[in-house]
Amino acid sequence: MDRLHKTLDGLLVISIEQAVAAPICTMRLADAGARVIKVEQQGGETARHYDNVVGGHSAYFASLNRGKESICLDLKTDDDQALLRRMLEKADVFVRNTGPGAMARMGLDGESLKALYPALITVDIVGYGQDTPYKEMKAYDLLVQAESGLCSVTGTKETPCKVGVSIADMGTGMNAYAAILEALIERARTGAGKALEIAMFDSMAEWMSVPLLQLECAGKTTARFGLAHASIYPYRPYPCEDGDVLIAVQNNAQWRKLCHTVLLLPELEDDQRFTSNARRVQNRDALDTIIVNVTGGLSVAKLVERLEKAGIAYARLSTLEDLTSHTALRRQTVVSGDTQSFLSVASPIPRFWDTPPKLPEIGEHTQSVRDQFNSV
Repeated sequence: MDRLHKTLDGLLVISIEQAVAAPICTMRLADAGARVIKVEQQGGETARHYDNVVGGHSAYFASLNRGKESICLDLKTDDDQALLRRMLEKADVFVRNTGPGAMARMGLDGESLKALYPALITVDIVGYGQDTPYKEMKAYDLLVQAESGLCSVTGTKETPCKVGVSIADMGTGMNAYAAILEALIERARTGAGKALEIAMFDSMAEWMSVPLLQLECAGKTTARFGLAHASIYPYRPYPCEDGDVLIAVQNNAQWRKLCHTVLLLPELEDDQRFTSNARRVQNRDALDTIIVNVTGGLSVAKLVERLEKAGIAYARLSTLEDLTSHTALRRQTVVSGDTQSFLSVASPIPRFWDTPPKLPEIGEHTQSVRDQFNSV
């Protein structure tokens, strides 16, 4: 597949991957020009079978696997293990998010491969650090959201909730992508590869740093406030006559503008309950009552007009239907099958294609890859 943007052109990536975390990492590599060979079991990887809504492909698979090659191998057989090793001799990066210990049982753990292929960068995406007591724990996205404490700060006062997309998987995949790029830069200087381990729990624990520091340094437990911010205020949706508008006030300068230009209550600026962010957070219920008394008598258009005049940030509470036609949404055509295509969400990293990337069918490239590496 031809690409105009070829930062990683010539790089060979082998990936034993499934679901989300590893596939989003290798999709980024493929987008940047790397050749990514996706190793699947017979019948295809797990995410292919979640649904079939995108031209016969699942939405998960369709969103994460453009631009890759697919081969089916049975790694329980000596022949296919030997083929994989021949592929690794030529590879630059080897990514996998298999179960704990699966690669070690085949002698394909990072340290063993580093001894065999000194320039190879191996990446193990795992649930928990393999030097911790949790190393054998099964780890799916929701399980890690729960285990890391993320759910304890997400949701309403009464009900903890998960984030509605696979944030633990995707965040871990992005960390793996960044780690690979760093390892490639280091290899360019030293010639040496690296054995990397990226844990889902570590990714979420880092994102929990603010509530963790507030607890450990100030004894403050972050409460759940639904769509309102836990530690910046006012920062939440407010009702109007015909809908809701989310208002974000980040500092005292914005607070003054809110009082004078939006609420038309200049005297509120000096109300001792609200003169700092900490006080506004502490007295959020009283402040909400005042703001709702104003916004509830305004149309969305009128409130937005005042917010824009004041230079205060705001947002609509969009639905999925709103997102499909959002004027800021960038799209990318992806080919699915011989004649079909669909509009995917474009990468947030600018990419330029002269032909649309394609989703691989199950094992589509098995024979061509076998032919190439059996002749090595």
